[in-house]
Amino acid sequence: MGSKMKKKSRSRLYISIGTTAFGALGVVREARLAREENDTLRLVDAVVSAAKVVTGLAVLYREVKRLGDDDVLLG
Repeated sequence: MGSKMKKKSRSRLYISIGTTAFGALGVVREARLAREENDTLRLVDAVVSAAKVVTGLAVLYREVKRLGDDDVLLG
């Protein structure tokens, strides 16, 4: 799977990280609303969405690390 996957540019990866992180704000808002309304199903949906965001960020971070350690932001 990895060899057939098209490599993303560094800037495209950073944009993807930013977009995914921005999506986390929606998840937080949804979780807050679910808790206020005592809506268990909505809260479960927010938790699953949060797990998706965290996993997505981890995958994107790994891809950035694979591009090289010469990046100033990664040390």
